[in-house]
Amino acid sequence: MTSAPELVAIVPAGGAGTRLWPLSRRSRPKFLLDLLGTGRTLLQDTADRLAPLTGPDGLLVVTGTAHAAAVADQLPQLAGDGAANLLTEPSPRDSMAAIGLAAAVVEHRHGPTVVGSFAADHVVPEPGGFHDAVRTAVEAARAGYVTTIGIAATGPSTAFGYVRRGAPLEGAPGAYAVASFVEKPDEDTARGYLATGEYSWNAGMFVVRTDVLLGHLARHQPTLEAGLREIAAAWDTPAREEVLARVWPGLTKIAIDHAIAEPVAAEGGVAVVPGAFSWDDVGDWDALGGLLPADEAGAHTLAAATSAGDAGAARPTTAGPLLAIDSPDAVIASDGGAVAVLGLPGVVVVRTGDAVLVVHRDHAQRVKAVVDALAAGGRPDLL
Repeated sequence: MTSAPELVAIVPAGGAGTRLWPLSRRSRPKFLLDLLGTGRTLLQDTADRLAPLTGPDGLLVVTGTAHAAAVADQLPQLAGDGAANLLTEPSPRDSMAAIGLAAAVVEHRHGPTVVGSFAADHVVPEPGGFHDAVRTAVEAARAGYVTTIGIAATGPSTAFGYVRRGAPLEGAPGAYAVASFVEKPDEDTARGYLATGEYSWNAGMFVVRTDVLLGHLARHQPTLEAGLREIAAAWDTPAREEVLARVWPGLTKIAIDHAIAEPVAAEGGVAVVPGAFSWDDVGDWDALGGLLPADEAGAHTLAAATSAGDAGAARPTTAGPLLAIDSPDAVIASDGGAVAVLGLPGVVVVRTGDAVLVVHRDHAQRVKAVVDALAAGGRPDLL
């Protein structure tokens, strides 16, 4: 057993980002893309943001077989001797299996350790406040709480779930009991939440000791916990592939929110730390438009590389001029060729080599319906 960092950051890197179609695809999901035009992908930004908290050896990424090579390419620290911190799951089994596997592997290697789960595709423009909140969450986790970070809501968003804050917790300075988690509300309900001052956005960040997480899992999902521990015990041995093939397909497919966060909150075992920092999950083209600076015409443009190159250097694009005339608040993205928009305020136009999307920003959340229609129509090549 070797010593572990004070915090091991678990980064589940999965999902297709369907609401950012056609730029985000199953083969190149949004976490592998440079969506802000900075030369760093969302995954690389996440690793950069976590490094001051974990040190060089405290990042562990869980991804699928289809994306493992790209993840290793973008994060060279996970290649070679660091490959032990790149966990590849053979098929998606939802967030509890991915996070639970990583936690079980960390505990098998190091004993009880504080871990934090942070999505691979979120944006935090100024990480100082994020670092402060995570450090407070680590202290609450050491006290035995499953700890989440509640993002200060800037408006009554219907795109996020919410967490309701209860009383301050003794023995965990800066943390509060979680009274409840609630699903995405309608706008009137969200306004009511914010009026109370008790609700914040649920960003799906969890900080917890591995023994606490796995202990709760053993009570609420005992078969899943036993399977994950069996896989973790074999992970660093020649038996890994045999055990994975035998055990993984039978694991319960469930989100960590339903498996742990909600039932443990009802028992009084979940804490929330207020997060006073800007955050976005880049959930659709409207959200991305809000993150891209406006040009002189008031439009938001992205000449997008499909991914980052070796060691994270941005690959050049062949995108021609992206022009918006009399189209304020338009969002225009292209990974090749020119795009011009005239007289269409608030429109989204996205061009890739094999697809074009045109949608108003007000309907950006509905882009998933396009992906569903393509799947139903037998066009996996466009997914």
